[in-house]
Formats: sequence, structure tokens, C-alpha cells
Amino acid sequence: MKKTIKIGVIGAGGRGRLARLAHQPENGFELVAGVDKNQEVLREFKEKFPEAFISTDYRELLEIKEIDAVFVTTPDFLHEEHALAAIEAGKAVYLEKPMTITIDGCDRVLKKAKEKKVKLYVGHNMRHMAVVLKMKELIDSGIIGDVKVGWCRHFIAYGGDAYFKDWHAERSKSTGLLLQKAAHDIDVLHWLCKGYTRKVVAFGGLTLYDKIKDRHSPQERGDATFRIENWPPLTQKQLNPIIDVEDVSMMLMELDNGVFCSYQQCHYTPDAWRNYTIIGTHGRIENFGDSPGNAVIKVWYQRTGYNHYGDIQYYIPPAAGSHGGSDPSIVNEFLRFVRDDEPVRISPVEARNSVAAGYMATMSLRSGGTPMEIPQVPKEIVQYYNRFLTKR
Repeated sequence: MKKTIKIGVIGAGGRGRLARLAHQPENGFELVAGVDKNQEVLREFKEKFPEAFISTDYRELLEIKEIDAVFVTTPDFLHEEHALAAIEAGKAVYLEKPMTITIDGCDRVLKKAKEKKVKLYVGHNMRHMAVVLKMKELIDSGIIGDVKVGWCRHFIAYGGDAYFKDWHAERSKSTGLLLQKAAHDIDVLHWLCKGYTRKVVAFGGLTLYDKIKDRHSPQERGDATFRIENWPPLTQKQLNPIIDVEDVSMMLMELDNGVFCSYQQCHYTPDAWRNYTIIGTHGRIENFGDSPGNAVIKVWYQRTGYNHYGDIQYYIPPAAGSHGGSDPSIVNEFLRFVRDDEPVRISPVEARNSVAAGYMATMSLRSGGTPMEIPQVPKEIVQYYNRFLTKR
């Protein structure tokens, strides 16, 4: 009989609720500890898991020898500290994306996990989303030929609620939304286009939310709840007292394999979805909508004039579970990786490369569009983490 894997979560509220999906006693996985600074979060956690250990100090959790794995789902600026401490304690780590908020921070985590021979997994759940998986399958089938161009347009209707009322709005805590929010999409572009960014240039600015003067006090916790009535954007209230990140960003990427990509992000659109377009030597693929049950992928591979329908359409059926079913999928992959050494869909190096592209794009944006080179990861680090990947 296989050993029961005992799991803790650092940052039990918000995104930390993801860890609850790992509580599968019938399969040999138990969530036994939760840490958070918010007493209300701990009270709720204890109600859900009466036998669990709770604390406001993550170090107390890491001292529990029986804990095998830890979810690190704290705010981004704490990822590095908490991941390094968990690795030092010998725990397998599920680290929520973005890996950290700096390139150096990512590289320190990569190095420490390799030195300690601790399993490190980064939570890029979009690699488990049905629309992305179908696009990956079609591209890999060769239906559009060899990939040459990729771009993503990201419409963020909830930007004013989710990113400008709390710590996300501060450079010191997020670096910027071209890293924090774009890390998912940069990684998807890298994955679909089979490369990673070597050079980047970007433009953007704080164009709207700085004009709103209604702010909550520094002592208050911002309410990031999405409310349909918070519209139009300039009617938002109780924004973060500090706002120094951009609400519009655009970046151009040159990948190591010669593919060119672009990414565009706006935090005050009326609608919310991502649009990926990938162009190859024999065709083009594009998604319309990104939620299962409300998304279609279209492929064009014949020369034509305007053709709204494409040559083939693939509808993405509904899926159970949060984030379109990707959250249960990614948690289960992590659990299999920890206990059974099963291969995973993303390397921590790839997660680092998405942060690196977003970080250097932010530096380019803030220096007037200066082209930036992306620092490379040492080959021995790449080779070490590639051992854990699925064949693709």
C-alpha cells in the first residue's frame, strides 16, 4: 500500500483554496495544515479541516516533519521567501505562478531545488485548459505547418477590481502586470510556438486608473471582488492608495527558434477573454472565447478572402471544476508527480522563462521601449529539470 502524502498550504485564503482539491484521503492524499495571516481564513480552514494544524507563521508548518508537500499560494512578492524555506525544509513544492517577481528570484529557487533534490512544480494551470490543449494538439498535428508567428490579445474586464485595489497595483509587490498577469499568456505562447523569448521590446502606461482619486486607506484591505455594477471603469471606488503599475501594456518577442510573437493587455475592457492567433507555413489557428462550453477554435488552411467560419471549427465542450477544469487537472498532476514520479507538463525553467520575458518587457516599457535581451538559464539547470517533463 502506498504511503499517504501529507500536505500543507502557505497562504490558505484566495488562491490557496486550490490546495483543498489535493485533499483526497481515499487516494492517499491529506491536507493537514494551513497557514495564513488572516484569522477569518484560518477559522474557515479549521471548519473545513477540523483535525488540521493552523498557524499565522509558515515556519511552524515547515517544522512538521510529517508534511511531505506544500502549496505556496501567498501573494507574489512572498513566493521566493516561502518557496526557498519550503525547499530548505525538504518539502515538495507547488508554487503558484508567477514563480517569483524577479529573474534573480526565479534562478535562486531553481538552484536551491536542484541542490536539495526537492520536487518543484509551478502552477501554470493554463497548460491544462481545454482551449489551449486543443490548440496545442492541432498545431502539433501539423495542420498549420511550421509555426512562424504568434500573438495574444488579453481583454481584462475585471482589471479595476482584481488588480488596482490591492498589492497588485504596486511595483514593489508585483514588478508589474506585464509580469504578474501576462506570465500565463507568455508561457502559452512559448508552448504553442515551441520556443522561449530571447529578445523583447515593450510599450505601455498607466492611462486610466491613476485618474481615480477615491482610494482606501493603507491600513484597509482592498476589496478585489468582481462586481458587474463597477462600470464604466472611471466610476471605480476604493482603489489601492499606491498605483504605479501600467494598465495597458504591449510587447514584442523574438523567440530562440526564430518565431515572432506579440502580447497586448488592457485592464478596462468591457469583456473578459484571451484571443490567441498562431500562424504557420500552411495556415492559421485562432480561438474565440476561452471558457469550456463558450469557446470555439477555428482553423484556416485554404487561400481565401474573408471567411468568418474558417475551414474547420472545433467547439470546446463544458468542463467541471474551477478555471474550466484546469485546477483539478493541475493539482492531480502535482500529486502524481510527488508520489509516483509521473512526468509533468511544464518545467520550472519554462515558468522562469515566462517571468523573465515579462520582467524584461517591463524594464523595456519603463525605459522608453529599449530592446532587452533575456538572460539564459545554465544548461545544467535546464537539463536537470527537463528530466521530469512529459514527451511532447
